[in-house]
Amino acid sequence: MAGDKDAFRALVEEYKDLVYMICFNVVRDCHEAENLAQETFFQVYKSLSSYQARGFKTWISKIALHKALDYKRSNAHRLNKASIPLTELEDKLKGENLEVENTLLEAEEKNLLAECMNKLPLLYRDILQKYYRENKNCKQIAQEENISVRTVETRLYRGKKILRQCYEELSKK
Repeated sequence: MAGDKDAFRALVEEYKDLVYMICFNVVRDCHEAENLAQETFFQVYKSLSSYQARGFKTWISKIALHKALDYKRSNAHRLNKASIPLTELEDKLKGENLEVENTLLEAEEKNLLAECMNKLPLLYRDILQKYYRENKNCKQIAQEENISVRTVETRLYRGKKILRQCYEELSKK
């Protein structure tokens, strides 16, 4: 409190592991936990004048916890569905009910896919529907359509390519 840098260095040495573990347990990232530990000690240094000499370990632990929680909250706002898999997002936002959001996203994706399927030329659409919806293999489709297996494979490949392009175009809108 008197500005003794060596005394503050001793505090950092004594509590650095505690502060780091608190931060790490919240953010689950070693690099961010280190950054947050440094921010915690910086905050402790700035706030020493307001410390009321009641349980230093508890006081510093609260500061570390608040720094980590603030980071996690602010980081959650920056998450977006394009840059993070949905399963990872669920882990980061534990306790949040994502069932409604998942259902809406799935419905939107199904609608886009159906719209793209309807735009496909019939020869590709039929092959894709038999392969994916009816779970038929290329040999079965070839027999039904009275064409070679190689033709089925080619149409399947081309149909998926057109479908993917259409889906990407519509999902950007």
